Amino acid sequence: MPFRLSVLSNRISSAVARLYEDRFDLKLPEWRIMAILGRNPNLTASQIVDISRMDKVAISRAVKRLVEMGRLTVTSDPDDARRQRLNLTDTGWEIYDQIVPLALGVEEQLLADMTAEERAMLDQAVTRLTQAAAKLD
Repeated sequence: MPFRLSVLSNRISSAVARLYEDRFDLKLPEWRIMAILGRNPNLTASQIVDISRMDKVAISRAVKRLVEMGRLTVTSDPDDARRQRLNLTDTGWEIYDQIVPLALGVEEQLLADMTAEERAMLDQAVTRLTQAAAKLD
């Protein structure tokens, strides 16, 4: 099952990544960071690593590129100058607002052949698997 879930995730991510890269010049890790910050502004890179389970190096590279592209700001944390807080810029928010409907459209395509009951069961199963996986850490 872990292998099948990984293959499924990679297949979906690859398809979506092409869409984001073609339209917005975003690689998948960059979009994931933007998506996380769109829902949870003012996080640190470490917090994004914890949320996304992505590699620290991938996060670091993606943050650097997003800053260079003017889509992300980095500011010192007022409580601890060693920490840096990340936020979307106005340009970052404009892109985020364009991508969210596209992402929801892809999700709808993926779930189109499922009944409402099957969708609810899938959501419950993914939630339970996520909780079980967290216990393995």
